[in-house]
Amino acid sequence: MKKLVLVLVGLVFFVMILVPSVMARDIKITIWDAPRWREQGNEDGDQFYWIKDRIAKFEELHPGVKVELVEVPWKELGEKLNIAIAGRDWPDIAPVDISGGTVKLKHLEQGVVEPLNSFFTEEELADFYSGALESYNYQGHLYGIPTSMTVHALMLNLDLFQERGVEPPKDGKWTWDQFVDKMKKLTFDRDGDGEIDVYGFSTYILKGYYEAWPFFLMDGARPLSPDNTTYTFDHPEAISAVEKFAALKFKHKVAPMEMGGADVGGTFQAFANKEQRTVAVQPWASWAIATLRTNEKYKTNFMVAEYPVGKSGKPVTIGGSGGFLVFKQSNPEKLKMVVEFAKFITDTEQQYTFAVNYGTFPARKSAQEMDPFKDNPQMQMAAKMLKDAITVPRHTNWAQIDERIQAQLQLVLNGEKTAEEALKDAGKQLERFLK
Repeated sequence: MKKLVLVLVGLVFFVMILVPSVMARDIKITIWDAPRWREQGNEDGDQFYWIKDRIAKFEELHPGVKVELVEVPWKELGEKLNIAIAGRDWPDIAPVDISGGTVKLKHLEQGVVEPLNSFFTEEELADFYSGALESYNYQGHLYGIPTSMTVHALMLNLDLFQERGVEPPKDGKWTWDQFVDKMKKLTFDRDGDGEIDVYGFSTYILKGYYEAWPFFLMDGARPLSPDNTTYTFDHPEAISAVEKFAALKFKHKVAPMEMGGADVGGTFQAFANKEQRTVAVQPWASWAIATLRTNEKYKTNFMVAEYPVGKSGKPVTIGGSGGFLVFKQSNPEKLKMVVEFAKFITDTEQQYTFAVNYGTFPARKSAQEMDPFKDNPQMQMAAKMLKDAITVPRHTNWAQIDERIQAQLQLVLNGEKTAEEALKDAGKQLERFLK
């Protein structure tokens, strides 16, 4: 009898201790990721090689754990995630800026994303810049791990400045009037056929993208009130800024007719492609710096400058944070492993790698202390702009609000509406989203 009891006790011990450990080693993690930088010296190489390398090393450290990578283009990531969330078939990990509207605040409230506070010590959290952590905090919970911070800035083709004998703005600073004057001088007919070959400035307007927005904020406007309950983008400060921006195209004629469209790729090609380079100045997020410095197709003699100062009297730009979210898990053991993998791909070394290769600023202080930009004057200049960066409003319905404002801005740049008409029409459409 005693022997039987011992056998039963042994079986219970096996079930309680050994089986869970086996289960813990039989875990499949799914991560979605988008293309990142190309390996140095291999410009036609795999833009997913970084995450594939991380996966291979993690699997080596954790036998039995398999990580499946789903490759998703950046432009498709938001819609694909929204569909997955609606069908409750989300990945385990995905790269998301929760302030950008892809994963909405209501999704956090509904429990779609795992809060991660309990997986970090106070010492670990202290290594993150407060602004980066704030981007992933909501109602006291940490949703996701920030990997990087970005800022929008103006990229200036110095070869075109030199060709036209135009002095770049000293220390990257200029007023609106100085900016307009230089854009006029940079707009010219190079071959004498009576047609403009090079324009001073261009950009695009598209929902979810904010390269042009610092121009709309330069006179002191903000899209919503500080408490996010009232639409304020129809105030005089907004109307005046949008009017001046549209004048670049219709009055000063320093921008091509396609400015204000939604062609992101074509806009970039006009600035960076060696075979084109028909625009002297464009605004981009800081990721473009790495591309313009290292990609053989786009390598450019360029500098970084602030957006021009308007009536507000101070520079302003749009900033943000990037990182990875861990989506809701039903298995506690798998959750621990998913978070461990998320921390593995966001540690100090990886954030340093992101900074050097991807044109972002580390979210970790320890990565910044490794001085990733010691030989990169463009990123050093962009880093100075972080102090002037604001984020888009953190509103539950920001994606819908943003879409309607951007559509009206496109109408202004198409010449179909005045700035005042468009911004007031946007406000009428947004009433139901602000209640």
